[in-house]
Parts: sequence; C-alpha cells; structure tokens
Amino acid sequence: MNPMKKAGIIILVIGLVLTIFTTVTFFTREKVVDIGELAITAKKRHNLKWSPLIGVAVMAAGGVILLVSKKK
Repeated sequence: MNPMKKAGIIILVIGLVLTIFTTVTFFTREKVVDIGELAITAKKRHNLKWSPLIGVAVMAAGGVILLVSKKK
C-alpha cells in the first residue's frame, strides 16, 4: 500500500469522526478566590463546536486523494 493511499484512508476516517462527533467538551480550572494560603478553584466548561459539513468536506478530500492514488 503506497503512502498516498494510507493518507487518503486516514483523512477519510478523520472526516467521518468529525461528521459524527460535532462537539468536544473540555474543562479548565480557574481561581475564584485567592486569599493568602486559601485558594478556591472552580471547573469551567468549554464546548468546541463545528458543523458536520466540515467533516463531509474532509471526507471528500480523502476520497479525492484515494482516487488520485489509484490512477497512478
């Protein structure tokens, strides 16, 4: 299997994952109160969202790479 075909398959899989999972949630800690040795922290939630169309576009790019690699 040539490297171009491997790259096309990997990009296709990444596009599929981006299409299925359109949101990633992660947490950060931030200080709420800091008085001397007393520090109170809170977890803050962040959502990273994208359109499923981005995943479809990435899958299309992976498909094009696969087609180009088969022609050579």
